[in-house]
Amino acid sequence: MKFKKTYAYAFWSALYLTLLFVIIAALSYFYFRDFLGNYTILVDILFFFLISFFFIQYRAEHFIYRRLKKIYNDVSILDEKKLKKDSTITDIDNISKSMEEFVEGKRLEIKSLTERDSFRRDFLGNVAHELKTPLFTVQGYILTLMEGAINDKQIRMKYLDRANKGVERLVAVIKDLDMIAKLETESLKLNIEVFNILELIQNVFDLFEMKAKKRNISLKFDRIYEFPVFVKADVEKIEQVLINLVVNSIKYGKPNGTTIVGVESYNDKKFIVKVIDNGEGIQKQHLSRLFERFYRVDQSRSREQGGSGLGLSIVKHILEAHDENILLKSTYGEGSEFSFTVEKAK
Repeated sequence: MKFKKTYAYAFWSALYLTLLFVIIAALSYFYFRDFLGNYTILVDILFFFLISFFFIQYRAEHFIYRRLKKIYNDVSILDEKKLKKDSTITDIDNISKSMEEFVEGKRLEIKSLTERDSFRRDFLGNVAHELKTPLFTVQGYILTLMEGAINDKQIRMKYLDRANKGVERLVAVIKDLDMIAKLETESLKLNIEVFNILELIQNVFDLFEMKAKKRNISLKFDRIYEFPVFVKADVEKIEQVLINLVVNSIKYGKPNGTTIVGVESYNDKKFIVKVIDNGEGIQKQHLSRLFERFYRVDQSRSREQGGSGLGLSIVKHILEAHDENILLKSTYGEGSEFSFTVEKAK
């Protein structure tokens, strides 16, 4: 029959104390009775109390110490060297705190792993969807051509053009995924240099002038700048940030609207670049998730507008690689303001 640890502890403690009591009683009877007389029993009681006190104290500390030592060995977060045998009883509170911290840490770790697993499933589903749509489109047009439509020159050119657009979308998604992967693994090196950010903004305006004209959206600065504004960053990556923000403002801006870009002093070391549109704006429930990969505010309309769904996520990663911040203000129905900081050139 297997006894509990506490039963064994109580049994051996009682046995030892009984033997001690018998020894003390025998000694006092045979050796000290004539000398102590009527005080023999009182002396026996005193001796037995003192010996019992120290014996129980020693046994209790030794028992608890062994149990705590096993806990320290079993739980890697607890350091056995911190366990002192001479203060085991008072260490119980500290052990309880350590265990509570350990449990809380594990709870947060499990929560984080659960969130990551959920994110992984969503991400894989989104990647599959983003790649599947253009792939099936390209496949459909190619099969139609192979089945005889290739002989009709007008249909052939139209289907090839549509298939090419599907391939371009695939290339865009893969490029954006590759860029995010490099940014996250820190394998993308930044080429920091000094440049005039006003000139870079104008280049982006020129690049998307025709795209903006199709929706009758004006691209302009917030004011006339008399002098260049020099910043220190990776010019190609900051250009990518501006492209993504400006293209977003064109996609979701109202027809006959405007996209305004301005540069202001943020503090002694930073400028802040603002991209403001008077488009449809973003509802509050979407703001916290807007920079997630593949997250779309309006799924149906976002598909129509095209793009990989990774633009704002890339913006965030590029700016984090520069140790800069991305900020967002938006009023639903009135428009949005995306802004980011960039280091001033000395």
